[in-house]
Amino acid sequence: MNVDPVADLTPTQRQAIFERDSGVDAVRSDVREIIDRVREEGDVALRQFSKEFDGVTVGSIDITGQAERAVDAVDSGVLDAIETAAENIRAFHERQRPGDWYEEFDGRELGRRFRPLSSAGVYAPGGTAAYPSSALMGIIPAKVAGVEHVTVATPPAEQISSATLAAIHVAGADAVYQVGGAQAIAALAYGTETVHACDVVVGPGNKWVTAAKAEVQGNVNIDFLAGPSELLVVADSTAAPELVAADLVAQAEHDTDAVAAAVTADEATAEAIAAEIDEQATEMPREEIIRSAFENDASGVFLARSMSEAALFADEYAAEHLSIVAENDEALLSRIDNAGAVFLGPYSPVAAGDYASGPNHVLPTGGEAKRVGGLSVETFMHASTVQRLSKESLGALEETVTTLARVEGLEAHARSVERR
Repeated sequence: MNVDPVADLTPTQRQAIFERDSGVDAVRSDVREIIDRVREEGDVALRQFSKEFDGVTVGSIDITGQAERAVDAVDSGVLDAIETAAENIRAFHERQRPGDWYEEFDGRELGRRFRPLSSAGVYAPGGTAAYPSSALMGIIPAKVAGVEHVTVATPPAEQISSATLAAIHVAGADAVYQVGGAQAIAALAYGTETVHACDVVVGPGNKWVTAAKAEVQGNVNIDFLAGPSELLVVADSTAAPELVAADLVAQAEHDTDAVAAAVTADEATAEAIAAEIDEQATEMPREEIIRSAFENDASGVFLARSMSEAALFADEYAAEHLSIVAENDEALLSRIDNAGAVFLGPYSPVAAGDYASGPNHVLPTGGEAKRVGGLSVETFMHASTVQRLSKESLGALEETVTTLARVEGLEAHARSVERR
């Protein structure tokens, strides 16, 4: 693997690195047709798409009972891991729950109150793979927020993963449906004869899932539009190249579209990381996928002229996962505003956050961390402001309000104050 100096990157290379494309636009028209079919045909469309796209003939779409039984069917060690992860995730998200407040401002009693949405739809990827962690990450913050009805959609399979189903039940989902892809997002957004329509739809997925979320946005809330998973490691000369490479290789094994990159100001460290990546990849069962991911334009090892330039690179990159392995990691972090999730130090592998340390792993990608944060309790809540004015506090505002109302040509607004 080559090491690319940051200073030598061409405008085209910089665009590929900092404006990462999720590939959603290429499938938008096909996704729109799928959504229209689901809205028109309901469960019939869901069954037909399951046969066409997943190769599965679906009987009952509702598998809530199957999820309940999976807790007894799954290996005890796996169940213990699920329950431990769930406990940690729940504890972290409990700290996020906002509290109502009500205070006096010069005689005006003003406040803000927070209430949960009525229903939430969580997409839990699956099919031939098992992602119990994504089920936990989507369901638990919704339940912590107080959402009354949490619906989960997970792709159908001849044998849906018991681990995923057990995680769905442990997390507290109220209903579980076997439906995947864009059709699942359509069902969660608009409902069918079986699937409960939701106020918000969240969860990671492929470009078809992401494109569907883009289409339904506006009719329902969504978390954000996430593309392929990504990691940027900022390392200095004190970082162990073996550990940096281990995180990058782990990231690359997600899929061929995954992005895994490191930036450092130390040339020896950069060369050592690149060499470690090549060596470690050969040891992995998914070597072909890993090597393909490192061929992506935004992947690789980059050499900065200084750690200040490395921090600037990281801030512009706005990675989904940002790992800082450096002697002054917190000082570097203070210079980086844009990241979905941050991992500090040599003993904070991204895998810990993927599964069990507590923070959410459903995160913005493609530079969206410049604009939005990851999935949280607040995603499943809405806020109202509250105000009570006394006659005296209204009188103190009268001239300000009436003047501005008349500037805007709204005489009735002004008089609604004066009449009091």
